[in-house]
Amino acid sequence: MSDGERAIFYLIGQTLMAQPNTLLIFDEPELHVHRSILAKLWDELEGSRPDCAFLFITHDLEFAAGRVAQKFVIQDYDPTPRWAIETVPENTGFSEETATLILGSRRPILFVEGDENSLDITIYRSCFSDWTVIPRGSCEEVMHSVVTLRKNSALTRVTCSGLVDADDYQPEDVAYLKKLGIAVLPVSEIENVILIPSVSRAIAKTEGYGGSELEVLLETLKTEVFNTLREEKSIETVVARYCRRRIDRTLKKIDLSEAKTVKDIAEEYNKKTSGLDIRNIAKLAADRIESAINDRDLPKLLANYDNKLLITLAASRLKKSRRTDFESWLARVLRNNSVPTVAEAIKRVMPDVRAD
Repeated sequence: MSDGERAIFYLIGQTLMAQPNTLLIFDEPELHVHRSILAKLWDELEGSRPDCAFLFITHDLEFAAGRVAQKFVIQDYDPTPRWAIETVPENTGFSEETATLILGSRRPILFVEGDENSLDITIYRSCFSDWTVIPRGSCEEVMHSVVTLRKNSALTRVTCSGLVDADDYQPEDVAYLKKLGIAVLPVSEIENVILIPSVSRAIAKTEGYGGSELEVLLETLKTEVFNTLREEKSIETVVARYCRRRIDRTLKKIDLSEAKTVKDIAEEYNKKTSGLDIRNIAKLAADRIESAINDRDLPKLLANYDNKLLITLAASRLKKSRRTDFESWLARVLRNNSVPTVAEAIKRVMPDVRAD
């Protein structure tokens, strides 16, 4: 039998053969058992022995969150022995899995955009190794998470901050986010940090480029990035995406909970949206992009231009490879820190996320 099969039969045997009214303690019940059957297996085992109490010690947060029971986090211990154990509170505004992760971390929490499987998270964890990085999907979810954690009385001992894409935020938006404890990236898409000249330079040097050859390479890459916006229609498409995001952000900030009548709702809604001049917003966004093009200011363009395909240009020029191969290489060197110059170049362009 496989290790998983042997583990399953061992667990079944220990459960069924236990004396009545026994406390059963299982250490790492997820070991060698495939996740697709893990929850169902333990549902059946617990159901078969309603007379017994089950205590699970696990590192699998998904498994822990799936058990209908009180959860605890081991915070600390010393050889005395002495264990510092904390109850996982309910109604925190987070899922049980996330609340357990937050409480179990000995480092401050950094909420970021993206998902667990993206290159984004590898970049974040490489740059902020002293933090527990938790992806929350959208910018709004990052904001919600930071505000929720900072206001939650059960979790106030945990320090947290947030980090979001530049997303064309204006100075007043950046100032507002800073008050919430959220920093803003220098680029509209985190993976496009690779195209910031100092980072591209560090990557190119790993391929042996230097002197005038290096400068020509970087200038060629820069030109190709600007060429993606050569047509006015492309700029219009970027601006349209930005306008949709601005509208979406404004609508999500509207609180109509105090409006008691339809008239009140209409008045409050009109009041909150009256300053949303779409044509002016679009003009300002287009002007920023045009200014970056005219000045050939690549960092400024990257802060206002959300295009996930730009990393393909970086892959073909800097590593002469396909995007997938380039991303695999980048993830590998960041995780292993096998090319420190690249990791350091990325860290230097990241914002300060330290909590006030």
